[in-house]
Amino acid sequence: MPKMKTKSSTKGRFKKTASGKFKFNVAYKRHCLSSKSTKMKRHARGTRVLSEADAKIVRQFMPYA
Repeated sequence: MPKMKTKSSTKGRFKKTASGKFKFNVAYKRHCLSSKSTKMKRHARGTRVLSEADAKIVRQFMPYA
């Protein structure tokens, strides 16, 4: 049986935690930060955990994660 392929875009965007959830970086934090509010930049700091509905989709994209 051939191996299943991992979606290349998901490899760099998501990491699997020890409990099996997926963590990801918050969007809109790369450039033009002077026009964004301090509150928005503060809340976009660090990583977040993907919702279970979205994690179901990502799990199909990353069969060996």
